[in-house]
Order: sequence, then C-alpha cells, then structure tokens
Amino acid sequence: MAKVIIENLGPEEIEKRRIKSWPVWEKEISRFDWTYDGDEECYILEGEVDVETPDGTVHIKPGDFVTFRDGLNCIWDIKKSIRKHYRFK
Repeated sequence: MAKVIIENLGPEEIEKRRIKSWPVWEKEISRFDWTYDGDEECYILEGEVDVETPDGTVHIKPGDFVTFRDGLNCIWDIKKSIRKHYRFK
C-alpha cells in the first residue's frame, strides 16, 4: 500500500468532508525529518513541498488532498511556505 496518496477533490467533496473546519498548520521554508504515528489527511492551501520517502520523492502543491499513512518515515523539504488544513485519523 502506498504511504503517500494524492487526490484532487472537487468542491462538493471538500464540503462533504468538512475540510474547511479542520485546523490549519503553517510552516516556513525548511527541511526536516518526520515520522507519522497515525494516518494524516491534509488539504494544501498554499505553498509547495517535496516529501522524500523510501519509495521516492512526492511533489505536493496547492489543491492537493494528501493522505500520509501510519509509519511513514520521510523528509519534508518545504520549497514555498506551506499552509494546510489537516486531521489525524
């Protein structure tokens, strides 16, 4: 199973999932290691990031709905300051 899943959601699906009511996380340009100890879903509002995983690098940009799977060890390389709605499952 893929550890990073990127989807494009339409406005109806964003509304249905109540994504705009989720908390917002922001981070400036930086590079850091991260390990997920649970699944996270997020919707990218602004910025760009390359997430380096053992399976390769994934480029994430505004409008992407991303699921990071439990147990993923990765490096976040934020290219443009990031702003996202998020929730842990």
